[in-house]
Amino acid sequence: MSIFDIFKSLEEERSNNASGKISWIIAGLGNPGLAYTNTRHNAGFMGLDELAKMCSIDVKTKKFKGDCGDGTVGKERCLLLKPGTFMNLSGEAVSAAADFYKIPPERVVIIYDDITLPPGKLRIRRKGSAGGHNGMKSIIALLGTDEFPRIRIGVGAKPRPDYDLADWVLSKFTEDDTKALEPALQNAAKAAELIVQGKIDEAMNKFSSK
Repeated sequence: MSIFDIFKSLEEERSNNASGKISWIIAGLGNPGLAYTNTRHNAGFMGLDELAKMCSIDVKTKKFKGDCGDGTVGKERCLLLKPGTFMNLSGEAVSAAADFYKIPPERVVIIYDDITLPPGKLRIRRKGSAGGHNGMKSIIALLGTDEFPRIRIGVGAKPRPDYDLADWVLSKFTEDDTKALEPALQNAAKAAELIVQGKIDEAMNKFSSK
């Protein structure tokens, strides 16, 4: 095979990936609006932004009750989605996109915040309960199953038991938390890329906190 043929083959492969149908949805959870920027409950948005930057995907199209964009992640054409419904109704956006593209739950990846993990830690799972997270409760209810992969980003526990949970998750990250979070967001993006390639075990082994 000549050099010309090799380049032609690579170009055709890129073209096929770009024009092929969407095969995965990757959604990052959070609350829309400047008031919620850099809050703990928006760690999912932040993780999705990191993935979008890594894969050069613009998440600016208004569709499915949120902001979305599609492109290639790990050689798979994926829809990146940030629900604009506010956290408690996240399932409305996720299920609308999944229904439209006929994506089964096992090909829907959710990135979201977890108060049981310290800032900067990740936990990756194939499936599981909502664990008290209202965004996940909504998604599970509207997808009709909890059997879909998820990437949980640690945002830290309440400073004391009587601290209001809503106030905590809507609070801003401290400077130290932000420093711990930066590599975790990058790892969350890398984990999502592995998951859509069918390598969730590798993602869990490399990036999940023990």
